[in-house]
Amino acid sequence: MAIIHLSLGSNMGDRIGYVQQAASLLGADEGITIVRTSAFYETEPWNINTNTWFVNAVIEAKTKYSPKELLEVCQRIERQLGRKIKVGQDYEDRTIDIDILFYNKDIIEEENLTIPHKFVHLRAFTLVPMLELNAGFIHPVLHKSIIEMHNDLENPEMVFLYGTRVDF
Repeated sequence: MAIIHLSLGSNMGDRIGYVQQAASLLGADEGITIVRTSAFYETEPWNINTNTWFVNAVIEAKTKYSPKELLEVCQRIERQLGRKIKVGQDYEDRTIDIDILFYNKDIIEEENLTIPHKFVHLRAFTLVPMLELNAGFIHPVLHKSIIEMHNDLENPEMVFLYGTRVDF
């Protein structure tokens, strides 16, 4: 089974509820076993024109799915939780966003799938929760640990502990 790290985020409606529901649906899927989750964090919007802050968390899990199958599961759960299909290149408010950050230490460059996630090293809202789960994990392309990437951030202070954790 592959070890995966998924980022969950919401900035619409019951933000905590959407992240909890996404985590529960992922954990209920027969092809995914959640190992642990980070705490929930309230985070400033990144590269999106909105005033609504996000609630974010990262999940470490095991999966029997291929990366493409995993992406399909994540997108199905996003749709199930009311995520609208993105129009254009701009980021939009969303009920839930599930991103595949890492799939083992694989490097995948396909039309609709890039692993590791192409922005993971630039986002405090992914790196801070990853610090909890696996601070020493080495990015397979950049060859830097999560700690090193976090130390390279321009604005690492934009993430605030929300104090909620989902245990499985």
